[in-house]
Amino acid sequence: MKRATSMDYPPGPTKKLPLVQFLNFLRDPIGVLVDISRYGDISHFKFGNQHIYFLNHPDYIRDVLVTYNTSFIKSRGLQLAKKVLGEGLLRSEGTTHRNQRQLIHPAFNQDRLTAYATIMTEYILRMSNRWKDDDTLDVHKEFMQLTLAIVCKALFGFDIESEAEEIGDYVTTLVEYFNRARMPLGELIEKLPLPSNRRFHYAKKQLDTLIYRIINEHQSTRITHVKDLPRHNHHGDLISILLANKNITSDNGNYVISKLQLRDNVMTIFLAGHETVANALTWTFYLLSQNNREEEKIYEEIDSILGNDRLPTAADIPKLEFTGKVLSESMRLYPPAWAIGRQAIQDCKIGGYTIPAGSTILMSQYLMHRDKRFFPEPGRFNPERWNSETRTNLPRFSYFPFGGGPRACIGEPFVLTEGILAIAIIVRRWKMKLESGHPIALQPLVTLRPKYGMRMRLIRRNA
Repeated sequence: MKRATSMDYPPGPTKKLPLVQFLNFLRDPIGVLVDISRYGDISHFKFGNQHIYFLNHPDYIRDVLVTYNTSFIKSRGLQLAKKVLGEGLLRSEGTTHRNQRQLIHPAFNQDRLTAYATIMTEYILRMSNRWKDDDTLDVHKEFMQLTLAIVCKALFGFDIESEAEEIGDYVTTLVEYFNRARMPLGELIEKLPLPSNRRFHYAKKQLDTLIYRIINEHQSTRITHVKDLPRHNHHGDLISILLANKNITSDNGNYVISKLQLRDNVMTIFLAGHETVANALTWTFYLLSQNNREEEKIYEEIDSILGNDRLPTAADIPKLEFTGKVLSESMRLYPPAWAIGRQAIQDCKIGGYTIPAGSTILMSQYLMHRDKRFFPEPGRFNPERWNSETRTNLPRFSYFPFGGGPRACIGEPFVLTEGILAIAIIVRRWKMKLESGHPIALQPLVTLRPKYGMRMRLIRRNA
């Protein structure tokens, strides 16, 4: 395939973004992408010598994530994140990625989700019980600590609830590192003797120590209590499953997962497994606090199904239809993963243009989810848009909060289960009201966080 020349590029702002616009991208990447999207469904711009193609149509996104997925690898930012994530599921490619996904998949089947739901409910209820009527809390911080504790207990069989605040600070430091690493000049910045780099190295060391402690305890327990293992040779959490099935048959013979790869996958799930849910819950309760009609409707559903004296179980999730719609609409307006990138490893034709090998592809859930071609009144919070007819008629990649294709988020069912259970348990007891004057702004790091947290006043509904 012939490589693109300067005459073949899609429309875009200029051949190279000037310094001012580069700085604007660092400060407000979503705003810059909104401006660039006005050039059409496929546009082109440059950062230095880096060619970037921005795709803003479901068909083109499908081409990258599904149709021609073997022509692309993960983005440059994730490649630079190797020193944190190693060769875990999020970063690995090709056969290694397929083998690891095959090993990890049993941890997210329906039987395991039912078991995890019991743990989720226990931890969510404990948080709810700690809250006091008329308290004002940063619920984003609360949800970050909650989901961190849940992912550790459910997927790793390890209780870190008492350490969640401190560990959460380390996680935030690593997330801020990812944000720097994926930006142009990221490799240069991380070599400078900056306080942020020192904080990163300390946080990584602390999390590595924790993760190896979790792995070592599993291995010791497995050796000393081998006779007590269930018939399927594991206790159901992710690490037990990986240790029990670490030798699988692959296309290239036997694949054995090493202790380092165990660490890499635990770190990957550790970081990715709670940010998504915490941010989704934060934005959901913000939206409910601003939309009284939808707030009353979710109260009616929860009260009707659960009453005043019953906690939800995994079996209730299909019945909580409006609650599920609220979560879907929240992730449409504020998708936890607001953008994803890929790097072309061979020339590929998309939208009539040749994308040369080495180019960067950007796709934004935030922009796609607010496209009026697919979502009437895109800025309005309208959970009822998620009826079965709408879902059927939507182009596949007009809504993709969990990505898609062979690299779709493996934890999607975990996130949805935890999110719906948390909303149901909290709504059953509490109403939240945004603190007067609290600023609302986006902080698009690796995930879409509220820049100033989310301070909400708690108002008790039921005992």
